[in-house]
Parts: sequence; structure tokens; C-alpha cells
Amino acid sequence: MEKVIEMKGITKVFPGVVANDKVDFDLKKGEIHVLLGENGAGKTTLMNVLYGLYQQEEGTILINGEEVKIANPAKAIELGIGMIHQHFMLVDIFTVTENIILGNEPRRGLKIDIDKARKEVQELADRYDFNIDPDALIKDITVGQQQKVEILKALYRNTDILILDEPTAVLTPQEIDELEIILRNLTREGKSVILITHKLKEIMKMSDRVTILRLGKVVGEVMTEDTTIPKLAEMMVGRAVKLSVEKDPHEAKEEVLVVKNLNYKDERGVAKLKDLSFSVKRGEILGIAGVDGNGQHEMVEILTGLVAAESGSAVLEGVEILGYTPDKVIKAGMANIPQDRHKRGLVLDFPLYENAILGQHKEDQFNKGISLDYPMIKKYTRDLIEDFDIRTPNELVSARSLSGGNQQKLIAAREISKDPTVLIASQPTRGLDVGAIEYIHKRLIRERDHDKAVILVSLELDEIMDLSDRISVIYDGHISTTIDREQATENKLGILMAGGSLEPEMTPSVTAQTVEKKITQENGEEEVHHGKEK
Repeated sequence: MEKVIEMKGITKVFPGVVANDKVDFDLKKGEIHVLLGENGAGKTTLMNVLYGLYQQEEGTILINGEEVKIANPAKAIELGIGMIHQHFMLVDIFTVTENIILGNEPRRGLKIDIDKARKEVQELADRYDFNIDPDALIKDITVGQQQKVEILKALYRNTDILILDEPTAVLTPQEIDELEIILRNLTREGKSVILITHKLKEIMKMSDRVTILRLGKVVGEVMTEDTTIPKLAEMMVGRAVKLSVEKDPHEAKEEVLVVKNLNYKDERGVAKLKDLSFSVKRGEILGIAGVDGNGQHEMVEILTGLVAAESGSAVLEGVEILGYTPDKVIKAGMANIPQDRHKRGLVLDFPLYENAILGQHKEDQFNKGISLDYPMIKKYTRDLIEDFDIRTPNELVSARSLSGGNQQKLIAAREISKDPTVLIASQPTRGLDVGAIEYIHKRLIRERDHDKAVILVSLELDEIMDLSDRISVIYDGHISTTIDREQATENKLGILMAGGSLEPEMTPSVTAQTVEKKITQENGEEEVHHGKEK
């Protein structure tokens, strides 16, 4: 199989960090090749070099056997290379068509020929079986559809080599299955795909070959069919990794947060929360399971004081906190690891020591008279860096310079160090490698074992089932069911997340078995009914 890309001896240096150290990497025509490594291993940096966002200090790049200089993304696109970043590069208020043609608009005279563009976009979407409305605004479509727009944007520019950075980090299980089909269809057409991902299960399903980076160097290359998940994890981290969560039994105590009948409508008047109610106890992890877009995000923003509910109640240790400002919510005893670490978690251009005290900067311990006590703050941050194993040269660098996993560790360190009564962890391991995931999971369990109440909001069913003591399923803006972890199975949760019910007295047309049949058929599995094959 011919090589469409060869990267030889690529070295990329940032101040104080060798991000890529004489890296060799190649991509064959019609294959899906995964770049695997811990956060900060140099995967995205290597691909940014290939896409022209960075210039290497050493090394050469060959495209279809010819050496090239890729000075910028425009040159990469000219060479047939497209890159879809982890955080999508779309304009929310533009339509699907406007985003896809942006910078490459067809014209009729001096004007953009929007009718021609819309037709071309529709034909491209139909060709790849993408069910997308060319006139829909980006802000009104799902994250999975936004990713399809990014893929179409690359294909519109005649891309032959597609780079996807953490493509499944924001997708539901169903959307991940769709992505696999899309990528396989692309490779059948002779296109080649590079995936940057941490998700080992998806690597085994989607890829043909895997190259593993550690600390900027290639430590191995394997054919996917010749390896296993534990082997990949060990090569990536450099040690054996426990892929299952170890959690001792812990007796939950009294309820510390009781939420009743939360109602909320968005700016368009669409009801996002509908009489949502739940409670969480001291010394337990309550998992909130659900397909993205069912009200999880709005629930967290209301509880943390970022938006106001229309009605309802949220009582934290006997105090009504609904309507509190975010700083009053923190003082009342609640902390939050937000789902979007860039938008809600960090000020990326601030140094680590300033990010480490966000939300606490008014506390006496960080102040000296009328000014901040910077020597004390820096020491506090160094202690967090050591305690939470944050990989960074020092506390002076900007948050932007950290890898995604280390940014997440910094946020977790800051929120846990507030010593909250209730810790909300919303998508706490999104986009993290197995080593960072293992660490975050241990810290959440430690908080629970120290009699904190933890609310875990996650789209990852494995994570919900591994960590939770009780599981509440959110569907269409309300909690449909809450069950003990021992009663939960992936099948039961899948039925509930799809809007089904486990109640046996329901009529056959809408029973759980009906929903189960739909789910199993969509997953290509044997239909099962009451434990027997039909």
C-alpha cells in the first residue's frame, strides 16, 4: 500500500519543552491510522506541524513521495490535507452552507452564489449520507451534526488526507457509531484518515494501525488486529494501567442537596428542564446518565448560579441556593468541574497561579491588605501541582500551554481544594487519556470516601457505572428514574436514556422491550427478549 505521508525526524521545540523529538510517522492510502499517547505526548503538535500551524525545527515531510514545505494551513489544504480540531472552528450564527464555503465561496460576478453553494453542499451531504439541513444555523444543530459539517467543510476543499483531533470526545455512543461508518466510507473511496484519540475501545473498532507517542517520542507502532486494549494502555502510559475502577463500599449519610421541580426555558422559549427533581447524600457519588442535550448542561448552570431557573428549589444543607450568584454558591459549599474547560474552567492566557485561585481570590488566605498575596498564591499553586501530578515546567506558565489533561487536573485541583460539601463533576474526563482518567476517577472516589457528595454528569456509560453509588437518568429535561448501582446494567440504562420505561405494567406497544429491540437492532446485535433469543 503506497504511503501518502511520510514525516521523518520531526522535531518541534517550545520554550522549555521538546514537544516532538525526532518523530517518524507515515500514513498509507486508504487507512485509518491512530496517533495515541498521554495528554502532552506531542500528538496534536505533530499534526499541527503537518497542517502548517507550526514549523518544525528539524525533519522533512513527504506527500506522495515528494518533499514539501508546509508553511501554513492554506498550503496544507492545497496539498489535500484537512484538519478537524477538537474544538470546532465554526461560526455559530452562520448556516451550515455558509460555514462550509467560508473562504472558498463560489461567486457570480462580485456576489457570492449562495444558491450554487447550497446545491453543492446538499449534493456533498447526500453523497456521504449526512442528514443535514444546509440552511440550519450552527447554533441550532447537535454537536454530532456540527462535526459532520466540519468533515463536509474539509471534503468541499477536495481533501484526501483527513486529520481528526479527539473526534469522539463530544459525541454520544450513537454518533460515535455513525462516525465509524463515515470514516470507513471515506477510506473505501481512497481517502486516508489520521485520528488523534485516547479512547482505546474506539481505537480497536475504528483503526488499522496505531503509532504510540510518549514524552514526544515514538515508543511503538502496531497493527490494530495484533494488539489489545491493555497492551495499548501500557505502551501509552509506560506502566500497567488499571482499566477498571477500584471502589470500596461506603455508607452514604444524610441528604445534603435536595433539588425539587426545577423548570427552565431557553432564550427561544423551549423548555429544557421540566420539574426536575433529585437529591444527593453525603458520602455518595450520584451519577446523572443521559444522552447529550436532555438538560444536563442547563441543570448544572442553574445549580452553580450561572443562569436563573423559572421555578423550583435547590436546598444545600438547609439553605435555599437557587438564585445565588456563583460566588455565593461557592461560599455555600458547592464546587464545579465544568464540562467545557476552556469556556468555563480556565482563563487560558492567565498563569497557572492565577487560574488556581479563580472563585477564591477574595478569600483572606490569598490577600495581603488590599492586594493579592502573590508569594503565598504561587506556593499554594506549587502544592496543587505536586499533589495532583500536574505536568508543567512551573506555576508561571499560562494555562494555554498545558495539555488538555493537565488543564483538567488543574481545574480538579482547584475545585477539590475548596473543600466543598457538594462537588459537581460534569464530563470530568472528556478528552483525557487513560492515565489522566484513572487519576481523576481516584480523586472523585477519594472525595466520596471523605464524606463529600459528588454529582457525576457524564455521557460515558462506563464511567457512570464504574463510579456511581446511585444513578439518575435524565431524559427530556427531567429525572425519569433513579436506581442503585447494583440494579443498573448498560441495557437498562440504555432503555431509560432512550425514553423507555422498566415498568412491566406498560402496554406492549411502549414497553421497555420495544425500546430495547430498537436499541439492539441499531447496534447490530441479536434481539433478546426476556433472556431468550427470538
